[in-house]
Amino acid sequence: MPRWLDASRLHGVEFDRRWALALHRGASRPPLLRLLIACSRLADAGPWIALGVALAVFGGPAGRHCSLLFAELGFVNLVLYWALKRGTRRSRPFDQCPGIRACCAVPDRFSFPSGHTLHAVAFGLLLAAFYPAWAPGLALFALLVALARIVLGLHYPSDVAAGAVLGTITATLVLMTR
Repeated sequence: MPRWLDASRLHGVEFDRRWALALHRGASRPPLLRLLIACSRLADAGPWIALGVALAVFGGPAGRHCSLLFAELGFVNLVLYWALKRGTRRSRPFDQCPGIRACCAVPDRFSFPSGHTLHAVAFGLLLAAFYPAWAPGLALFALLVALARIVLGLHYPSDVAAGAVLGTITATLVLMTR
């Protein structure tokens, strides 16, 4: 590998670590910590599954259609997520960076990409396509989930950025089939 490329990569890693540490300092504020833990837990698989079922049961024809696309998007994201997690095997910040601790339980050992962010962005975009009035709240929720994952010491900023990009791509592709 050329020296300039390797040096650039190392600089990027250090930049990622510095931002992770800076944002993790927010965990020292109890009200913020409680809010971000709640947002992170709301972005777990269970609430998304419950929302998909609720759309199918109570959402009428549009809700049923949205629910079907929700399931399709969830499957695509899960396959992509696990392939990248197992392929990259990037350690989490709390395992590598002094000064960063895990502020809540983690679903697995690896950091890249942020599955919570991937799902929050992807499902948010899908829901906004069917329910445009929800778009501002969904965007705010996705942003809080992404921030939470860094502040809680579970992901690097590049992990959540990659999750957001992947979520945007997968949601766009699924919505194109609509």
